[in-house]
Amino acid sequence: MTETQVDIEDEGISEEILSELSKVIIGKKEVLENVLISILSDGHVLIEDYPGLAKTLLARSFSQVLGCAFKRIQFTPDLLPADITGAYILNRKTSNFELRKGPIFTNILLADEINRAPPRTQSALLEAMQERQVTIENDTMKLERPFLVIATQNPIEYEGTYPLPEAQLDRFMMKLEIGYPDADQEVEILEARDARKMDEFVVRKITDAPTLIRMQRSVEERVHVDKAVFKYMVEIVRQTREHKSVQVGSSPRGALALLKLSKARALLSGRDYVLPDDVKSVAIHALSHRLILQPEQWLSGGKTSRVVDEILTKVPVPKAD
Repeated sequence: MTETQVDIEDEGISEEILSELSKVIIGKKEVLENVLISILSDGHVLIEDYPGLAKTLLARSFSQVLGCAFKRIQFTPDLLPADITGAYILNRKTSNFELRKGPIFTNILLADEINRAPPRTQSALLEAMQERQVTIENDTMKLERPFLVIATQNPIEYEGTYPLPEAQLDRFMMKLEIGYPDADQEVEILEARDARKMDEFVVRKITDAPTLIRMQRSVEERVHVDKAVFKYMVEIVRQTREHKSVQVGSSPRGALALLKLSKARALLSGRDYVLPDDVKSVAIHALSHRLILQPEQWLSGGKTSRVVDEILTKVPVPKAD
């Protein structure tokens, strides 16, 4: 199979995935594309938005369409790290300790309302998100690929919550918002529910875990990035560190996120090379959660997304040769 044929096949699978998901998540094609781009980049996603906007449904639907194992953890203040990773339990019949694996041993993990658990519990995800492995007692176990975390949090209820520390926010490839549907889309949601005659959705499986892994490898191996585009990515990230409204800018991990997401965006568009527009389209979602504003900025309601947008308008776009 030639490189061109692989790219065409991957583009076709991606389009089929988005088409199937659009039947369930109505009117949110851009959100679906961004989640798929993050998955193709082998990156985790943080979704912050109001209740009832299909955050949980989105994660579950992706797992079904991708043919991947799925587990959900409802984060609560009394959740313990062992509730996520698992623990060794004494088998009274054999008098031996046996490993009872936690829900983290899956392909797609939904961490629902992640900021409702205390930092000690949140930190149970850190090793898994970065190294794709879990350490229980003195045993380290590799997680089966693909392993992706889709986490959600509510932006309006802060009582009894524990904000994610910067080290954990930095582990997420993207931070997204879903947003309310417009009037026509909301009518379409009601019509679809009435025609379905039930609350449950039936989502068709499009691909499987081995194919998803192959598509992730295609992003890494087959999409070319010109040196001028590398410099463009780096300049955007460096500007986040020098902006007057920013106290702490993006680390090099932000530049790596730009690289991976831009390559996945190119593949989704049927190209084997990255354009500056690919970088622009993912920059806000890839970088805004990695910035800390100056105190006076966040006290006055400033947003990191506006800072990244301002930087994008100022950094010169590389010209085609």
